[in-house]
Amino acid sequence: MARILARVAGLVLLIPLVYLLLAVAGALIPRNVGWQQPERGIPVFVSSNAVHADLIVPARSTGVDWYALLPPADVPDPASAAGWIAIGWGQRDFYLKTRNWSDLTLGVAAKAMLGGEALLHVEHRSRPGPSASTRPLHLSPDGYRRMARAIARSFVSDGEGRAIPLPGSGYKDDDVFYEARGTYHAFATSNQWTANRVADAGATIGVWTPFAQGLMWRFDEE
Repeated sequence: MARILARVAGLVLLIPLVYLLLAVAGALIPRNVGWQQPERGIPVFVSSNAVHADLIVPARSTGVDWYALLPPADVPDPASAAGWIAIGWGQRDFYLKTRNWSDLTLGVAAKAMLGGEALLHVEHRSRPGPSASTRPLHLSPDGYRRMARAIARSFVSDGEGRAIPLPGSGYKDDDVFYEARGTYHAFATSNQWTANRVADAGATIGVWTPFAQGLMWRFDEE
């Protein structure tokens, strides 16, 4: 019996180690090898709080009008719209039940890892400046439009082509959550969604980046 318990304990310890090693390998193996940022392109930003990475995109650029899909009237303070939008995808319960890190419980974290429905978080904001946690990325017009189409497909829309908000669900007066497509799980994380959108634009990014650090280091090279 003791041997069985020891083997089970070893397996429990081995699983997160294997996951971590796969995440490191996935971050190092690139997609879109040889891509080069255009000298003058459409600016977007990848922003991380060390756990979760969002995309920050211009509200209107190159024929893409995010206000048509995500009208400022969806947030408590429409005047907060200042030309830029931060967009992130994640697990529904995790988003709604952890307004602050102090709200995080083992149950919520476990449910997120096991999988569940997704939501999209949208924040209306001004243009950010480059920093250690917010990195600029310049895309060609075609690349940006590909990214935008892929982001838009992640939203569940109504009959008029607008995303479906959850009224009163945001953390502040400038943000709100929307119904989203897809299922969150340990191999399809919020950071992997962000990395996939970067790849949709044609930019170089790791093949699998479940952690924010595995995503952000690519931009730290610039």
